[in-house]
Amino acid sequence: MVAEERPVLVYGPASDAYDFGLLHPLTPRRFGPGIDLLRRLGADRIIAPAPASDAELRRLHDPAYIEVVRRFSAEPGRAAERGIGPGDDPAFAGMHEAAATVAGGSLAAMRAILGGETVHAFHPGGGLHHALAGRASGFCIYNDVALAVAAARDAGHRVLYVDLDVHHGDGVQALFWDDPLVTTLSIHESGETLFPGGGSVAERGGPGALGTKVNLPVMAGTGDASWLAALCTVLPRAVEACRPTLLVTQHGCDSHLLDPLAHLRLTTRAYAAATGLLHAVAHDACDGRWLATGGGGYDVYRVVPRSWAIVWLAQAHRAPGAEMPPAWRERWRADAERWHQAPLPETLLDPIDLARPEPPAIVEANARMAERATPATG
Repeated sequence: MVAEERPVLVYGPASDAYDFGLLHPLTPRRFGPGIDLLRRLGADRIIAPAPASDAELRRLHDPAYIEVVRRFSAEPGRAAERGIGPGDDPAFAGMHEAAATVAGGSLAAMRAILGGETVHAFHPGGGLHHALAGRASGFCIYNDVALAVAAARDAGHRVLYVDLDVHHGDGVQALFWDDPLVTTLSIHESGETLFPGGGSVAERGGPGALGTKVNLPVMAGTGDASWLAALCTVLPRAVEACRPTLLVTQHGCDSHLLDPLAHLRLTTRAYAAATGLLHAVAHDACDGRWLATGGGGYDVYRVVPRSWAIVWLAQAHRAPGAEMPPAWRERWRADAERWHQAPLPETLLDPIDLARPEPPAIVEANARMAERATPATG
């Protein structure tokens, strides 16, 4: 079967149900402007996610934990347990079904790739990379992206997982810590200044998988230049070392200088460059097989839609256009003002001078870190 060239986009009304409440940073409001922009750019090959079964969830998650999530789903007022409760992961009615639907979306995208229906798939609502086998963490109940990696492994693939989120991809790393055929590469703000606190260069994998877990912890205040330089230093060596046959990526855009939850100063220019690198990896090493997920991002109107657009355009083999669609800007202008995320950007790529230059000390520290993190080959 010849794979359809147009990327699959995973989204449906059920995607909006993953909702921790009105004031929670991870809000389903992002789907309005985000999916609208993708549709205006031409995304029309869309599949709606359905909940993953308990059997599918048990591939990585403890059965007892799934039962706990089910109990919270039916009775949100229960005492905190397994990371669910007041704070990052507050319980809500229907939590299990909503989280299982996120997992089902990434599994559906992976099935489309494995079945030859497409080579590229994008699940904007996926990328819940902090969830552990038996515990919720960091806005993540079930680890959808890790479940998709597991599905690829079960199909016989060597997987390269690349995580661009500002937070360390700790859940995915932990779930495949001892698997030598899954290489995880996470570039993130140092755990010394940001949740979840780990992700050091020294974290390299279990005894049978040493060197397959790669971490690039950059300094608070990092901008485009040294972030991209670190990724460009390490990514080719990771590809050479693991020889992947399938690529899975997480494109959290909470590293943007406008994002309210972290301390990096990236722009969408860095996102476009990084996504271009990943597109090349998919085609040069993986026969095109590439599942991308959206991950974090909390500037719902100015940043998230443009980040998603950059991913989808790369998968559609199209260069980022110069201007944002005027009709999109008009449609979401009032909402952006209401949520204090205005004015809306006029271009997909940020102005070159949006961020001030990085201090030399940050550039030098990130370069040293990248050299230490580079995996051995041969």
